[in-house]
Amino acid sequence: MGRPRYGFTWLRPCGNINSKVNQAGDTMHNIEKPRLAFFSFTCCEGCQLTMLSCEDELPDILSLVNIVNFREAMDRRSDDYDIAFVEGSISTKREIAKIKKIRKRAKVVVAFGACSATGGLNCLKNRFPMEEVKEAVYGRKGAALKTFDTIPARPIDAVIKVDHYVHGCPIPKKELLSVFTDLMLGKVPPRNNNPVCVDCKLAGNICVFEKGRPCVGPVTRAGCEAVCVTYGGVCWGCRGPVDDPNTGAHEETLKRYGLTAEAVTGMFDLYGRFRMDGDAEKKMTEEKTKT
Repeated sequence: MGRPRYGFTWLRPCGNINSKVNQAGDTMHNIEKPRLAFFSFTCCEGCQLTMLSCEDELPDILSLVNIVNFREAMDRRSDDYDIAFVEGSISTKREIAKIKKIRKRAKVVVAFGACSATGGLNCLKNRFPMEEVKEAVYGRKGAALKTFDTIPARPIDAVIKVDHYVHGCPIPKKELLSVFTDLMLGKVPPRNNNPVCVDCKLAGNICVFEKGRPCVGPVTRAGCEAVCVTYGGVCWGCRGPVDDPNTGAHEETLKRYGLTAEAVTGMFDLYGRFRMDGDAEKKMTEEKTKT
């Protein structure tokens, strides 16, 4: 297997996770298992629910690791962990302090889902002044309380260094198991940098542009098997943009079908508000480098 990437005493593969691992006899009983922790910030916890939905694979997963923190699934908690899976965006000052502590303790941090990886839907509130947001949610008296220390929402990599990402809203089970398997083998999980158009072609879908509908699939990271388009929808960009989106080609496509860049930009605002707000992103990145 070679030298472990993260300094773990890695287990030899065991079980049938994602059809990539095989039985390893009794060796695993004499080797310390990596310790996994799952954390929730501002989110719906749907991505962690995807983990719990891996009913067939969970016995193999639990034979490979010790899960020491998982509020959605267990009461026991520990601050001693190797890998931290983090779901949710950062939207309070208290969460900034908490995520920094997690980063110090974990050897590996994985952004778990759209809110964690790109800021997600929570960044929609960034369009408004925070005082206005607090008053709309909690009322005038509630907004005056220091208890609600809301700040502009942001992905966790605006605060700490992130090692790996599992994209999506919610995350795809297949991708989750693939990333988990790579980590157990000491490998670096590959990051899909194809646009969703590739997934659409593989799925045999008719391009939604042919139906006169806008779509951000040409600039959104693939890996979801184009599930939204397959079931009659469009791509809303929940997996975030590819590293180097071909915006010029996308604009030409929009013109060819009588659509405007403004129409698509408005759609991408649903999941891409943080990245679209260049000034805010730059400011938060500068704040992270100072700490």
